[in-house]
Amino acid sequence: MVSPVTVVSDRASEPVSGAAGAHRPGDWASAGQAAGARAGAGVRDGRRPRREAVLSLSRVLQVKSEGPKLVPFFKATCVYFVLWLPLSSPSWVSALIKCLPIFCLWLFLLAHGLGFLLAHPSAIRIFVGLVFSALGDAFLIWQDQGFFVHGVLMFAVTHMLYASAFGMRPLALRTGLVMVVLSGLCYALLYPCLSGAFTYVVGVYMALISFMGWRAMAGLQLVGAAWRWTELAAGGGAVFFIISDLTIALNKFCFPVPYSRALIMSTYYAAQMLIALSAVESRDPVEDYRLSKAN
Repeated sequence: MVSPVTVVSDRASEPVSGAAGAHRPGDWASAGQAAGARAGAGVRDGRRPRREAVLSLSRVLQVKSEGPKLVPFFKATCVYFVLWLPLSSPSWVSALIKCLPIFCLWLFLLAHGLGFLLAHPSAIRIFVGLVFSALGDAFLIWQDQGFFVHGVLMFAVTHMLYASAFGMRPLALRTGLVMVVLSGLCYALLYPCLSGAFTYVVGVYMALISFMGWRAMAGLQLVGAAWRWTELAAGGGAVFFIISDLTIALNKFCFPVPYSRALIMSTYYAAQMLIALSAVESRDPVEDYRLSKAN
């Protein structure tokens, strides 16, 4: 009599074959390992898209959360354009109306908490830059009375503070070279119209605002996990500021620019709003650089 155990043992020792293409135990292990590797690769490949999707969603939600804080700024800007006080009769009232949107941007940054500002030096520099901007706006109200250079000086300090807030990492030499070429072309356009001290004042001011624009756009990344909407705001703000100041220079020294005041003030307020927004996700520039390199 044959023991069932013997039958099972004999059958276990026989090679398995057939039309169904059965596998040996070693094949099953190999297949399992391969499937696991493919699954792991899928998880690894999917990790970055999921992380970027989460980051994108958080950025959209953050943009929406900043909107209500900017309502006073938009109202103050509308007040300025609705009243449209004449420049021929400067007064403290006209200075207040012109500076009111900038005051609202002070409140916008303060609404994030004093602790936020103290924890982020770049945000503090942007806040102080807005303070000097308001002083510059007030001086320019009386520019025909000899305070134009005072206003230019206040905005020069503003651009140095903004450039310091944006930091020197990453360096982005190609972006800097483009800014040098563009600023050189703009100065060449203005140079025949300048005379006396303004030949140097305008040249130095243009160098400062171009440097600020370079630093604002140096960290701009439109793809990847390191992308942040605040970097886009900083770059856009710098471009609007350059357009506004170039229009001022052309209108004052070269030729009358049609609708110059509307163009100057609309781009100026847009620039200041975007630069103020860029402080919301403020981080140390070295940390930003390391994050961009890691991704």
